Amino acid sequence: MPIYSGHMPTIDPPSPPAEPHRARRMAESFGVDAERYDRTRPRYPQALADRIVAASPGRHVLDVGIGTGISALAFRAAGCRVLGVDPDERMAELARRRGFEVESAKFEEWDPVRRTFDVVIAGQTWHWVDPVAGAKKAAEVLRPGGRLAVFWNAMELPSELADATTRAFRSEVTDSPSPRDASTGQEGYSVFFERAAAGIRKTGAFDDPEQWRVDWVRSYSKEEWLDVMPTGGGFNLLTPDQLEEVLGLVGDVIDEMGGSFRMGYAAVAVTAARRS
Repeated sequence: MPIYSGHMPTIDPPSPPAEPHRARRMAESFGVDAERYDRTRPRYPQALADRIVAASPGRHVLDVGIGTGISALAFRAAGCRVLGVDPDERMAELARRRGFEVESAKFEEWDPVRRTFDVVIAGQTWHWVDPVAGAKKAAEVLRPGGRLAVFWNAMELPSELADATTRAFRSEVTDSPSPRDASTGQEGYSVFFERAAAGIRKTGAFDDPEQWRVDWVRSYSKEEWLDVMPTGGGFNLLTPDQLEEVLGLVGDVIDEMGGSFRMGYAAVAVTAARRS
């Protein structure tokens, strides 16, 4: 799995949605079916976690929006001690079952009680955090030289499946902060990357943010992918009838593709070291 690193490039992203961190109903909706979320959401490449840990002064990690613990798994495998913060008790309870300590709060309002950390991470959650207030809080709890690393699994759907998903988004989901045009694939996530980098820069507390990337691929059967879809932002707020309609449309397309497909992922981290 190759890792690409360097300073953040200049990107002309698609028109960004309204500030997603203010959409609290959606931000705190994923616990509606926490078991499904935990079962179906993709994990993160160990290579990315190892790279982040190697560039940090130690192995004490704070996971912002730990959810069910998916983002923390690779860091525990790298020998880290992880504390999680999450506003959704339904999600946090699954992380606790995995052995992670989790405190319930929005990160911007969380009291660290004078604790400090070597690494602050956020997997698939930083767009739910105010990008400036969140970066300031990260700077406050990081030791000098500590690293902030916020990352996403950006997916690249096959074009025919992307078109079907776009139709479903436009017909049923009207207020999701996720990329609305699924055909834009990984490019759609550039909105999140740019916002994260801008928030980090505004604090004046970090070195210039970089972007690190690990590409990977996973195969999905129709059943597996239709199990994933209801966990997406917005889809988990649909009525049962609406969800059935959306899944039926996408399922028909997967059948036409032979009943399965290969998904390309890019695990992308926006990361910066706290200045001494």
